[in-house]
Amino acid sequence: MIRVKILTLFPEMVKPVLNQSILKRAVEGGFLEVQVIDIRDFSNNKHRQVDNAPYGGGAGMVLSPEPIFEAFDSMNKEEPLRVILTSPRGKIFTQELAQELSRESKTLVFLCGHYEGVDERVSLGIPAEELSIGDYILTGGELPAMAMLDAVTRLVPGVLGDEASVKEETFSEGLLEYPHFTRPAIFREMKVPDVLLSGHHDAIRKWRLKESLKKTMAVRPDLLSKRNMTDEEAKLIEELKNKEN
Repeated sequence: MIRVKILTLFPEMVKPVLNQSILKRAVEGGFLEVQVIDIRDFSNNKHRQVDNAPYGGGAGMVLSPEPIFEAFDSMNKEEPLRVILTSPRGKIFTQELAQELSRESKTLVFLCGHYEGVDERVSLGIPAEELSIGDYILTGGELPAMAMLDAVTRLVPGVLGDEASVKEETFSEGLLEYPHFTRPAIFREMKVPDVLLSGHHDAIRKWRLKESLKKTMAVRPDLLSKRNMTDEEAKLIEELKNKEN
């Protein structure tokens, strides 16, 4: 089981996602335990204000440190935590990191940033790793937090049921995934590749590997540059390059 706390200004953005699909199944199956914490509950302001203007001037507002520290102070001091601050300036979240977090024994705390950012003293006083889901800006950290949680939860053994499907997915083996087809065999004159109808398992495996390499070459060549190629993969890459020429 993975244990998670989500600190947010907007609990109603988070709760509906937890009540759907894989996350709901994981909670009901005892694979995931989630507590949603409203940062505004720890404001010392009668208007529940949690932000203020930045020192030095500038546009926007900054999330104040007080309510965040109060929220952490309210937690069980004996409970080991791994704190993740969602931030566009953070390290990019990857499938490899999702796999690591799915094995984490500590409680995962997602601190959802908002406004122009979080007072820097939060990072100084509460050891946290800043993570981003991409080089773009969102209104708040709730969507990135839920994206990360979804990616992590589905890797917990037992959540999906079919462990092979997790292993074969895009990025799990360092390549983009091969194309998928289902019935009917012919749809609007578009035919499923003959090899997939052949029942020849090794031929299907080789076709899928070649298609994964082809897709990765076209869309994410950077992944291939990091990969330790097998002899079979190197041969297939050469075939694909020769075909292009």
